[in-house]
Amino acid sequence: MHAVTSGQAPEQAHETVSHKIAFIGGGNMAQALIGGLLAQQFKAADITVSEPVEALHDTLRELGVKVTTDNQQAVHDARVVVLAVKPQVMALVLEPLRDQFKNQLIISIAAGVTISTLSRLLGNYPRIVRAMPNTPALIQTGASGLYATAAVETADRALATTVLQAAGLVLWVEQEQQLDAVTAVSGSGPAYFFYLMEAMIQAGQDMGLTEAQSKALTLQTALGAAKMAVNSPHSPAQLRKNVTSPNGTTQAAIEAMDATQVNVHIQQALQAAATRSAELAIALEHSSATVK
Repeated sequence: MHAVTSGQAPEQAHETVSHKIAFIGGGNMAQALIGGLLAQQFKAADITVSEPVEALHDTLRELGVKVTTDNQQAVHDARVVVLAVKPQVMALVLEPLRDQFKNQLIISIAAGVTISTLSRLLGNYPRIVRAMPNTPALIQTGASGLYATAAVETADRALATTVLQAAGLVLWVEQEQQLDAVTAVSGSGPAYFFYLMEAMIQAGQDMGLTEAQSKALTLQTALGAAKMAVNSPHSPAQLRKNVTSPNGTTQAAIEAMDATQVNVHIQQALQAAATRSAELAIALEHSSATVK
């Protein structure tokens, strides 16, 4: 697998793209990608969003993009179509579009919907990329795992990289099953860090800090640690060792966590997320098979 950070796409991916892009679904993740694309100088006039919920239309129009409720109209002139709908409605959304795709690159950001399922719903359509982004995409600091079959050409892979790179880091995996691991590590990952932040904030309060004080210290510490890990040539393990003085306060905390096997429990939690991701994919594949 290989990663592409924002601004470091493979050949062709960083070039200005004037192709028209259609989003089927205009929720938070679609809005995150659109915001990132606009920030990278994509033309708002080249982006169309099909969204059935009228309450979202004003928000989408504020971005300057075209808004419709007609999926067929949205994809008609598009070069790239981003499927940003809930997994459980994917079959219902795609069935009416079965004959609408001729030359478009399709990028699905729907969790658990496999490429084989998407292709079957579209009459064995081959040009499909499956992506798993995460919620920090909302502030263009996301991480996305991408997978495509051999039928997807290099130019299409570069184009998919450009679209997802608008929201942050892009990483291609070599096997579709690896997207379950991507889901476990980064797709669900922000929640793990929020969980740790919750615990640290509460601990600070329990030791006498106000909620505001404990929150400010926790969030700034999380931000600083993340920046250090991203920018340092050292591994997180080495950075941890660097701040763990013998018989000091940090060592006391690390020993307490080791004693209760916190690291083992974290690994088990991620495995549970990956297992659930695979289970959902199987369930969605079976349910979509009933759509004729």
